[in-house]
Amino acid sequence: MTRLQEQSQKKAITLYTDWLKTARPKQIAPLDKDFFIWLILAGRGWGKTKTGAQDISIYALRNPNTISAVVAPTFGDLRRVCFGGPSGLLSIIPKECMDTTFGTNGFAASNMEIRLVNGSKIIGFAAHSPERLRGPQFHRAWCDELASWQYPDAFDQLMFGLRLGDKPQCLITTTPKPIKILKDLVVRHDVHLTKGNTFENQANLADSALEMMRERYEGTALGRQELYAEILDDVEGALWNNEMIESTRLNQEEERDLVQIIVAVDPAVTTGENSDETGIMVVGKDRNNEYYVLEDLSGRHTADNWGRIVLNAYYEWEADRIIAEVNNGGDLVEKVIRDKDPNVSYRSVRATRGKMLRAEPIAALYEQKRVHHMGIFAELESQMCSYVGQLKPSPDRLDALVWGLTELSKSKGQVNWRIS
Repeated sequence: MTRLQEQSQKKAITLYTDWLKTARPKQIAPLDKDFFIWLILAGRGWGKTKTGAQDISIYALRNPNTISAVVAPTFGDLRRVCFGGPSGLLSIIPKECMDTTFGTNGFAASNMEIRLVNGSKIIGFAAHSPERLRGPQFHRAWCDELASWQYPDAFDQLMFGLRLGDKPQCLITTTPKPIKILKDLVVRHDVHLTKGNTFENQANLADSALEMMRERYEGTALGRQELYAEILDDVEGALWNNEMIESTRLNQEEERDLVQIIVAVDPAVTTGENSDETGIMVVGKDRNNEYYVLEDLSGRHTADNWGRIVLNAYYEWEADRIIAEVNNGGDLVEKVIRDKDPNVSYRSVRATRGKMLRAEPIAALYEQKRVHHMGIFAELESQMCSYVGQLKPSPDRLDALVWGLTELSKSKGQVNWRIS
């Protein structure tokens, strides 16, 4: 053993023993090794990323010449969270363990690959490119936020490649959603299930953040899902359920000849850390009066940022119109858009009825199986399946969806109702 390998081995041992001392019991890999998948369903802020990164790092360091996969929803998630985030791989693996002859100090950012002194590799993949998972083989895998993957096929391709060594295993860390892939995993005999809620990690979360979460989400269906990690069945009083969405879902890459595309905006009044989101949805329809949810660009954006995002979507999708709800923002909403592009096709809409009443005709389109989600929109679908008319948290993504589909369905030959 070379001096470099010996130094790397010592650092690896220290990393492992330190993790055993500081981790909560639920964050330690089960002692019972007789499982194929370790499934962690936990609320926001529980420490899922830290657990996944520690697990895959320790495995690669303790098992020379192995290949581990890290799969996140998008390449951006790989870069910002799994590899480069404050709890990501690069913050955990000691520099003495990195193979400095590869990439930049052992890491190649272009293809998200880490190489270690002991010959092991950790390779990142984006779930929205499942074809990249065809062919490679792995000893271990970490799937982050599986419930937000656009293509469930990516999980199947990963499983086909998880076949190296005597005991290949997979760790899944995710906030749950009521989707088929998670419901199927929970009941499998080869899955070890760990569940946790946000407040188990209160020692590492700011008191103000915990207080905000309790105030906004305690007692709500969304809180049960996002904080307490429940896989919710149908919520009584909600206009949508998971089956209504799942039964007509299409892959994002499937082509459709659309005759009209709308970018719909439900702007937030404020832009602070605890503010509501600005809902931004791109929706379209075809000649057969079938409707398509194309993209969700919602988030906590400043007015300048959401204006830019909306205009970019307008041109990238070659949309016919931007519509925006102006009950709160009034003329300022149009000004944000017109200041950036005075010639854009824009129309404002104003709510005179409650959200539930506005949403009912749209829910009817889903019941008729005429609305298709092009991929998985986890945050939007959570709002749809949990909203029962409460004021908080505000369902901004759902509001934008309703405005957009309402606009599309106003022309001849479709369900008609008046928006004033």
